[in-house]
Amino acid sequence: MALRSMDELRQQAQGAQSLNIAFIGVVNGLFSALHQLQQADTHRLAEQAGMDEGYVRRWCDAAYAFGWLELNAQDRWQLSEDGDSMRPEVPGSRMATAMGSVLSAHMAERAAGLMRTGERPGEQVLAERETILPWFGLMLENNFRKTFEEKICPAVPIFAEVDARGGLAVDLGCGNGWYLRALAARCGHLHGLGLDGFAENIRQATEKAQSEGVADRLHFNEGDIHQFSLPGPADLIAMNRALHHVWEDRGEIFQRLHASLKPEGAIVIWEPAWPDDHRVLREPPLRGMAFQNLTEHVQGNHFLHPEEIAAALSEAGLKPEIFPFGSDVVVVGRA
Repeated sequence: MALRSMDELRQQAQGAQSLNIAFIGVVNGLFSALHQLQQADTHRLAEQAGMDEGYVRRWCDAAYAFGWLELNAQDRWQLSEDGDSMRPEVPGSRMATAMGSVLSAHMAERAAGLMRTGERPGEQVLAERETILPWFGLMLENNFRKTFEEKICPAVPIFAEVDARGGLAVDLGCGNGWYLRALAARCGHLHGLGLDGFAENIRQATEKAQSEGVADRLHFNEGDIHQFSLPGPADLIAMNRALHHVWEDRGEIFQRLHASLKPEGAIVIWEPAWPDDHRVLREPPLRGMAFQNLTEHVQGNHFLHPEEIAAALSEAGLKPEIFPFGSDVVVVGRA
């Protein structure tokens, strides 16, 4: 790999700075407020967003410098096309890229310090920044919902099977409920139950299910993956990018999940697929996975090989089937 030039490094640094500016606009509602106003001076924008005018003035200058805002002929701020794409409420919003950039910087700083001591403080590091945690579920939704709807759901037969019998799908660690909401939108007969340990996630999931018109078939409750109770046997129990967080307890957890399934039910695991050959990590789709695996170590976790997941399901008495999707994998374990 050729030595990067200083110009290349500066461009990469400015890319991170640009996303940092976008992050500030997302979490403080500045993009959304300016969309509502259409055009505004700094004072009016600060008033609309409920933010300090001094900070908003400096943010507008920086957002303009990086192309998120434009100045019109009246010297008022307007959203650029890129700025409009950062609004969380717009279809296909690109806000997840900005959220991920700042989360990555936070996790890199934590890894740098913890590397000296070997400490692995766990998932609590995700909650250390109050501006990040409330947006975490929406970030995951923007990153993964389209892939689930367009690629995974049509290609994995168990979803259509559960829908055909009007079955119960359970999502453990449901976040803001995006997985079940997407499933309910595609499958009009199944019912869903989402469990998550964060009350804010349950609030968001319930609210979004109502706004999307699927609240009559979906319910969300606080629950722990190690200690949960279901209203009855489930047709499908999903763990989306969550298994690696509890991998050390996989035997106990899979036995518990198996016992909670109907005879024709299945466990559906969606995980990043850690490669056997480290050399492929330089491929662009896998670079982010390599970085994230370092941050997972901070949380006490690590990414898994698909064959490891299949073997663990087999040990729990389930019949596994592997469905590869690029750098991800879905492993279905049937009862």
